[in-house]
Amino acid sequence: MEKHGDAARYINCEIQQYRTALQTTNTAMLNDFLGNYKLIVLDEAQSIPDVGLTLKVLTDTRPDLQIIATGSSSFDMAQTVSEPLTGRSRTFTLYPFSLAEISQQTHPVEWGARLDNILRFGMYPEVYGRSDEMAYEELRDIATNYLYKDVLQYNQIKRSDLLFNLLQALALQVGNEVSYGELARLLGENHHTVRSYIDLLEKSFVIIRLGSFSRNLRKEISKSFKVYFLDNGIRNSLINNFNPPSQRDDVGALWENFCVTERIKLLHNNRLFPNSYFWRTYDRKEIDYIEEEGGRLHATEFKWNVTAKVKRPKEFLQTYPNSDFNVVTRENYPAFLLNPKWPHTD
Repeated sequence: MEKHGDAARYINCEIQQYRTALQTTNTAMLNDFLGNYKLIVLDEAQSIPDVGLTLKVLTDTRPDLQIIATGSSSFDMAQTVSEPLTGRSRTFTLYPFSLAEISQQTHPVEWGARLDNILRFGMYPEVYGRSDEMAYEELRDIATNYLYKDVLQYNQIKRSDLLFNLLQALALQVGNEVSYGELARLLGENHHTVRSYIDLLEKSFVIIRLGSFSRNLRKEISKSFKVYFLDNGIRNSLINNFNPPSQRDDVGALWENFCVTERIKLLHNNRLFPNSYFWRTYDRKEIDYIEEEGGRLHATEFKWNVTAKVKRPKEFLQTYPNSDFNVVTRENYPAFLLNPKWPHTD
């Protein structure tokens, strides 16, 4: 908006008078309200009933007008915007800060000192760089006003207690395989309800699901999945544990969550969308993370302890000769999380 100066206008669509003015397909009324601006930002555009039709009219009649429509979940935007604008819109996901963004403003010498804080409090813009006390307060507000308030507004979400218990269960299982049946039994709910809640949490950018990779071996696990939280701070808020890594027994899970989500943020921010998986067999051979890209499989293991011994997954590498294997630790993680074309070499 700074680039466009006076030719740009920001509109908060949660304000009733703006929402009413935009709830029309009358071209004259829309032009009268919007004026001659060249760039319009519609924040929380999904608040406008049938906003997709409004946007379609504007794109049809105002080819000179650039419109940025934002929404707090892909579910909302997909339901209200995408279909009427098929072929005429492009979707971008705005994640919390990424390590790649922060690295542009921070000297590499500072990364080590900041890493512990990121693992504890995450990288929401309102949180990053704040004192421990302020970060804690901001995360509590985000969890209360976003995780519960916004997600609970969907018709599919009927019970706040189930949502909270599910989020806590997922937070405690970060880095572990889970299944809908297992979670349903734990929560005393049916399989389909748990699945629908998890689906909405992913579409609301709270979690990411990784499916299991299974192609050639009969003993490969194929039905379970892993869940990661898009922000470490939100995950820690759910279990009420902000202790530093040196004082916790789940640092391996924290590290894995950080590495997986930062890698996915890096790729998506660069408009790269490889398939991502984990791999495990019934005899407990496993790989934390796999990217499938260009006909190759790039397998990665995450280790917080830099001296930990890691066995190469011989069976995987033999079964899939188009694959390579790497280990990401505190010493080499910048290469993995700052370079979307990270050279996967043996």
